[in-house]
Amino acid sequence: MDVRSPPLARAGVYRRHVKASLARIWENVFDWEHLPSLHARDFAACTLIESGAWGWRVRLVNQPGDETKAQILELHADRRAHRYCVTTLEGPGAGSEIRVQLAPTAPRETDVTVEFHVHEAAPARLDAIGRRYVEVYERLWDEDEAMMIARERALARRRKARGATATPVRLGGVDDVRARLPVMAVFGGQRFRIVEIDGDMVAHAVTCPHWLGPLEDAPVVAGAVTCPWHGYAFDVRTGACVSGQALRLAPAPQVVVEDGVVVLAAGA
Repeated sequence: MDVRSPPLARAGVYRRHVKASLARIWENVFDWEHLPSLHARDFAACTLIESGAWGWRVRLVNQPGDETKAQILELHADRRAHRYCVTTLEGPGAGSEIRVQLAPTAPRETDVTVEFHVHEAAPARLDAIGRRYVEVYERLWDEDEAMMIARERALARRRKARGATATPVRLGGVDDVRARLPVMAVFGGQRFRIVEIDGDMVAHAVTCPHWLGPLEDAPVVAGAVTCPWHGYAFDVRTGACVSGQALRLAPAPQVVVEDGVVVLAAGA
């Protein structure tokens, strides 16, 4: 059956004023990879099928281990008109469309209007579907907006840090520092976190090299930290990526003890 042939009905509309620039929003729109990491409550896995300047097509699993909930989604973008549409090609909700219109109102502010169109004629069911869509999309945009704002701030910090001199930083006495771990510090214009690994104090960059995601609150598991935005993981000691991507954390300073004082010093 051709799922495009039955008429689509608008189930609901979600409107939001986003504190993010159009550039950040378009980054987010084309970034299919963040779906199962940033939105782990709603999406379990996402695999790219095809992508290009036009948009992307992915296989999305909503519930872990339940392949019956898998969908094929396709996003088409019209950047000149500030709009895009996500169509469900296969799986639950096949044929439905989510149409999004963007309207920049300031350098870092954008109005967003999302319309949900589904193949449903019964008014009561249409209304229930619309309410559910709005509930989910409010949560998704809460998470997306927080990421976009954080990325904007991280870009500003990176620009400001360029050319900064890396001079030794004294953190305090050994016992005092150990009692306060993990400890945040700025070295050479960049932010680092000092943690304890197998009895050693180690510093690691708290900015993911992929999209500048935040690592300062990421738990250290098996000696690695994982970015909450895209799931990239990095070895705390070496900075090497352990999740398969060709990336690594910014070089970290050495943590040394001089006359009982913990000092961050330039690495070898």
